[in-house]
Amino acid sequence: MVDRAPQAEALAASCIERVRPFGTRVYALRRRIATIAVAVLACLLFGHVMFGANGMVVYKQKRAEYESLRNKVIDMQGENDRYTRQVQALKSDRQAIEKEAREQLGYAKPGEYVYVPPAPARPAQPANHSARR
Repeated sequence: MVDRAPQAEALAASCIERVRPFGTRVYALRRRIATIAVAVLACLLFGHVMFGANGMVVYKQKRAEYESLRNKVIDMQGENDRYTRQVQALKSDRQAIEKEAREQLGYAKPGEYVYVPPAPARPAQPANHSARR
């Protein structure tokens, strides 16, 4: 093994001499390489922030969905309050009870007439000429 040491040193020296011009060129261009690397990293980071799983595009969609659902909740709460007031009125207010009895059940006071409009006529169904089995 000792016999091969000078050959190994010569091989290593020749490899270093072949790589040295490339190394000096990289060393001379180190600022440009660093600038390009930072620019590429910034572009990748921008793409991730804008279009990633939790990026701005997804955030805008989720924000619009949140606003829509919040408006639905507000509408439902208003409707629920209205129904609660109606139930309370039907439990205690004579006028509300009388109104519902007149509208829903068709009740009338003595001497009053209840007008019931005729049911809308259904259009005739087209003849079905398909064969039956």
